[in-house]
Amino acid sequence: MHAVATYQYHTLQVSITKAILTVTLNRPHKKNAMSFEMMQELIAVAMRISKDKTLRAVIINGAGETFCSGIDLGDLNQPKNQAYALWELIKPSQSLFQRVCLVWREVPMPVIAVLKGHCIGAGLQLALACDVRITNPECQFSIMEAKWGLVPDMGLTQSALGVVRADVLKELAMSARVIDAIAAEKLGLISHCHDTPLEHAKILATEFAERSPDAVLASKRIINAMYQQSAVTLYQEKLWQIKLMLGRNRKRALKKAKQASTVFAKRQFR
Repeated sequence: MHAVATYQYHTLQVSITKAILTVTLNRPHKKNAMSFEMMQELIAVAMRISKDKTLRAVIINGAGETFCSGIDLGDLNQPKNQAYALWELIKPSQSLFQRVCLVWREVPMPVIAVLKGHCIGAGLQLALACDVRITNPECQFSIMEAKWGLVPDMGLTQSALGVVRADVLKELAMSARVIDAIAAEKLGLISHCHDTPLEHAKILATEFAERSPDAVLASKRIINAMYQQSAVTLYQEKLWQIKLMLGRNRKRALKKAKQASTVFAKRQFR
């Protein structure tokens, strides 16, 4: 058995068939909400395969009925994790939140996201960092951070560049609107819509595996290079998140999510 599949994961299922690695987000009781442990395990898997010359493709999907419902807010709001999250936002390098998504752009094989149920917030940012996104018609999508008074800060400035038009991205991020798979495909958020997305992903992964692995890698590298952002741009995500978290409208946003009549204060920042 391949080494990456022999580790004991608490939040993932990892398997390999014919040189295709399948990573399954495995917290179905939480709608695969992304906990700190899941983020760390996802990064660990990506790092373990970063120098692997035998794997030909990766499929990321979700256990149960949902791909990923976003960050696990219960986990995030624990005092020890809040302190850790603040450090991740302050440090000059990529944060844990950015790394868990952007690391999949760096692995030397194509990565296919298989989406269903809900693909929201952190889930959508993870999917956008994959090379191909395949969904079923029932899946719902949202860049939902604005609903909580926050900004998407998981590498969206890098992963969405060249995938989604700027005006579309602004509208989705500013409104926190939930859209269906038909709209998501029309707007460019997803690559394909199928009744059986996992089966289609396996067919596509097999097609990739039939090509020269060096040519596949080169294609991924040069196309990603077309849309490479600087570290300064990624740091802007973290800087704005800190400002919003400390700002006066953050608590009002949380209250408004439960009580629509809540009124925001005047804009605080320029």
